Amino acid sequence: MTATAPAPSPFRVRAAASLPRLALVLAALLAALFTAASPATAHAALTASDPKDGAVVATAPAQVTLSFSEEVAMGDDSIRVMDPQGKRVDTGELRNMCSGSVIRYGTALHSGLPDGTYTVAWQAVSADSHPVSGAFTFSVGAPSATSVALPSQTAGGGPVGIAYGIARYAAYAGFTVLVGGSAFILLCWRRGSAERPLQKLVVRGWVTLTAATLAMLVLRTPYTGSGKFADAFDLDGLKAVLETKTGASFMSRLLLLGAAALFIAVLFGAYARRQKNVGTQSAEETKDTSDLAFGLGIGGTVVAAGIAATWALAEHASTGIQPGIAMPVDILHLLAVAAWLGGLVTLLVALRTAADIERAAVKRFSRVAFISVVVLAVTGVYQSWRQLGSWSALTGTSYGRLLLIKVGLVAVLVGIAYLSRKWTAQLGDLAVEDRAAEPAAVLAGSDVSRETGDLVSRETDSGVSRETPTEEAPAEPTDPKRAAQLARQRAAREKALENQVRDADPGRSGLRRSVFAEAAVAVVLLAVTTVLTSTEPGRAVEQEAGRGSAATAVPNRPVKITLPYDTGGQNGKGTVRLELDPGRVGANTLHLWADGADGNPVDLPEVKISFTLAAKEIGPLPVALDRAAPGHWSASGVQLPLSGEWRIDVTVRTSDIDQTTVQKNVKIG
Repeated sequence: MTATAPAPSPFRVRAAASLPRLALVLAALLAALFTAASPATAHAALTASDPKDGAVVATAPAQVTLSFSEEVAMGDDSIRVMDPQGKRVDTGELRNMCSGSVIRYGTALHSGLPDGTYTVAWQAVSADSHPVSGAFTFSVGAPSATSVALPSQTAGGGPVGIAYGIARYAAYAGFTVLVGGSAFILLCWRRGSAERPLQKLVVRGWVTLTAATLAMLVLRTPYTGSGKFADAFDLDGLKAVLETKTGASFMSRLLLLGAAALFIAVLFGAYARRQKNVGTQSAEETKDTSDLAFGLGIGGTVVAAGIAATWALAEHASTGIQPGIAMPVDILHLLAVAAWLGGLVTLLVALRTAADIERAAVKRFSRVAFISVVVLAVTGVYQSWRQLGSWSALTGTSYGRLLLIKVGLVAVLVGIAYLSRKWTAQLGDLAVEDRAAEPAAVLAGSDVSRETGDLVSRETDSGVSRETPTEEAPAEPTDPKRAAQLARQRAAREKALENQVRDADPGRSGLRRSVFAEAAVAVVLLAVTTVLTSTEPGRAVEQEAGRGSAATAVPNRPVKITLPYDTGGQNGKGTVRLELDPGRVGANTLHLWADGADGNPVDLPEVKISFTLAAKEIGPLPVALDRAAPGHWSASGVQLPLSGEWRIDVTVRTSDIDQTTVQKNVKIG
């Protein structure tokens, strides 16, 4: 039986050759999508300020102080205070007022400030490398008009923030392809080191990671500062970045990428040449090849772990609780992600472009993927506990909801992987000797007519049609152009025959489809994982909310709250304790005690208290306090007409000129 052989599809050949590039492009596009949809949120939050936002003080304070939820890096120009005309009234000198677990910074103000509204703008870099910023106002004497506009763009936003975010996504994608592709070759299919498509894939992963790291290093100054691309060329700013933890991690990564380049050169150079001659090597040469593979495995693992550590040392794992455990766990997590997802992309490329990948190689990757999933599960559970802290944060915070999406995607991947294992069991193998004979069979069994290039195919024992000439093969043409044309046609026919051999195995086609589905889900999973690294952990969100959240009244029990105050003057620090009994709608009895910094009662010159229900536009309702004893005031018949979240404002005056107002929300049922 004869049939005209189908002409090879140029589109199919080009698609196969461009598949590694397509995988990286898809990752970059999804990165851009997630960058636009989920901007990075701050990981250190402003928890208190003195004066408070919107406060009206009788006299100008001597300084402005800011308190944060975690460690931050600030410079002399990090806190700016401007008068109603926009002129700076701070001294420009940063005061480090941190003590123990209290993270507080401040700046002194010039003396003799007139009445009016003042604007405080601040900017810092949190301990996990993310920039944070904000602004608020306070008034001296009485509020006034101000020409200062509060900044609408937060630190790390704008075009620079988008560019920096894309570079972050590209860095993760490059790392995944670089490490996963190399691991797939060394652990699953060593002959793949000589396959051109796999070589291109790994090299492109290295180039992507290197370029992204350089881009983040250059953009770091405008990303954490002005937000202007022009500042990327500020050498002083670059020097300052290199002195930070993040800058050191970038430089370490670039140095390790230099070692990775040497690893790639050996893997695709000396090692690939040895793999081409595996069947003809002597015992000594085989041992040398095995030793080289072992050395590449050890060296590659060290370099990959080092690159992963540059993330662990500069982001979430380096802050919060148990950093000594969290950083090694984060490294293992990143390596497992790369081995699994990067290996998936590499397997997809191999199935699409290499007709002779063995079933044994796919089975080896299945085992590697299983181990990676186990590592991901163990490290992921620990990271989730560390970053969430409670079950409520799983659904009540952006970090928790993203984590649920990630878990769902992992479940989908595991389901598709199960289908891939079924296809692997049906995958046929092409023997090594058949592979070696294939090019010779193609050349001997096919040629093209000198004039028309017509082809005729014949059935083989395996059912795959092979081309054979209609007449004796003609001699090589003397025309160089014609010879080149014939050479291209022969190459195209060889590629078409390889595709026929590959597609004749239904197991291989089914496996290729399921792996493609895995890779598509994996790209989305990688994007969600990257978003998690730029989202404030649920534990931090709940701690931050706890500092300013409303106390909930328990039925038939008094509401008790404690508020620290600092009027800024001599003996101006202390606490006020309030007790609202029974803490419900209707009449209540209020008690207030004032204690100094030493814990002893303080008989304040003046203390005032009021209640406001902002949701119903009720209040402020002032309360007339009676002095019951030194440092103790009380009031009876305090009426709270409606249930809701009431704000309690306590104004404390410690001298003729020093006073402050502190607030707390309380839920009345």
